[in-house]
Amino acid sequence: MVSSPRTIDDVLAEARSRLRRLTPEAAHARWRAGDLLVDIRPAAQRADEGEVPGALVIERNVLEWRLDPASDARIPQATGHDLRVIVLCSEGYTSSLAAASLQDLGLRHATDVAGGLRAWRAAGLPVTGGEPASPGRAESVV
Repeated sequence: MVSSPRTIDDVLAEARSRLRRLTPEAAHARWRAGDLLVDIRPAAQRADEGEVPGALVIERNVLEWRLDPASDARIPQATGHDLRVIVLCSEGYTSSLAAASLQDLGLRHATDVAGGLRAWRAAGLPVTGGEPASPGRAESVV
């Protein structure tokens, strides 16, 4: 049986239905309390938009391999499935999909920042470099 195609909006809604998404302020508080804040944006976006000082950078294309406790390519922080991961992207779309993917690997506490770095910056939380995106500013699509 062939299932009918889904849109990205369907996939995103399903992913978010499993997450307890965090406001930037709540994410910042949990990060300061010991949760792992992971910035999955590519280098070009980080250079353009700025970075959260101290966040762990793991680009999206290798995220699951680095955080899966059973992976040979895991990072030292990936010690078990109880790891509390907060995923950050530019606007909070890709991070929702990534956090759901981490949950699929058994990292049940994985979540993301609603609104991404843009909301983080707007909340006055620490960002170094870059500048806020503006409607007139060109952005690359990767």
